Amino acid sequence: MTATPLWGRPAAEPGSGWAVVDVETSGFRPGQARVVSIAALAVGDDGNVERSVYSLLNPGVDPGPTHVHGLTAEMLEGQPTFGDIVGQLVEVLRGRTMVAHNVGFDYGFLAAEAELVGAELPVDSVMCTVELARRLDLGTENLRLETLAAHWGISQMRPHDALDDAQVLAQILKPTLARARERKVWLPLREVSRKRWPNGQVTHEEFRPLKVLAARLPCPYLNPGTYVPGRPLVQGMQVALSAEVARTHEELIERILHAGLAYTEAVDQQTSVVLCNEPAPESGKGYHAKELGVPLVTDSDFMELLDDVIGGSAVEEFTDTTPVGDQFTLF
Repeated sequence: MTATPLWGRPAAEPGSGWAVVDVETSGFRPGQARVVSIAALAVGDDGNVERSVYSLLNPGVDPGPTHVHGLTAEMLEGQPTFGDIVGQLVEVLRGRTMVAHNVGFDYGFLAAEAELVGAELPVDSVMCTVELARRLDLGTENLRLETLAAHWGISQMRPHDALDDAQVLAQILKPTLARARERKVWLPLREVSRKRWPNGQVTHEEFRPLKVLAARLPCPYLNPGTYVPGRPLVQGMQVALSAEVARTHEELIERILHAGLAYTEAVDQQTSVVLCNEPAPESGKGYHAKELGVPLVTDSDFMELLDDVIGGSAVEEFTDTTPVGDQFTLF
């Protein structure tokens, strides 16, 4: 009993390899700021780098925060443009999951740069190592790259240098994946897509928060009603998340969708269950659920319930069965 996986997969399942990417930019908004340096490493599951591309880039604009990335206009003058190296980048990315530390940032900039030069990024899935580290509960003070590098005993020589950051992240990836397999944690993979227009132009999907996408995603199963404690979950049940949970919301949403349940941000009479680790919440969605009589389940109990979800009733698609040529009478 599994629905078509949209996001996430168990760490123990084999993948197609990783493309570890880091970009330094002239600002923070893709499409307005530009990439001033890039590093991409094709990494196997064994942690070995199989091929790579690294380059400073001439963005044609002011390089922005030189105090962060250390790159001046003089240093970038005469360097290749993104269009000059995009072919090499495509070969590193092809057939692999793109990995970055805050992947929405790096993917957004790569997509914007690719569209400017009429190129297509062969990226079908991405993974954020910030979210993965958060799931592993490593006990670090924060989730910055330098903090994780110190946690795993990896030397970082030049912070905010694209090549050094990518190499550090590639070294972090191996023990992180091993810890995820050990703890049976799901990897935060996200599917991304692109559209090819009749004129040949390619548009890459905008990277949006999982909550936003999941809340708008129609469930293929009818809502069977309120969850009854002590009984199994049923596909189609609507699940809301309170703030009082131990696991990340993104991980819980992945599992909700994969099980054929529906994620909802609202707590109302249609909500089947709310995940909340506080038995007597005094505010928020947990409190609202108690007021409405919607049952609360801890996230750890919910993860166990996912092993025995009962199949639901599929939503029937509407089809127009009116015979061709029938006459319609207006009243």
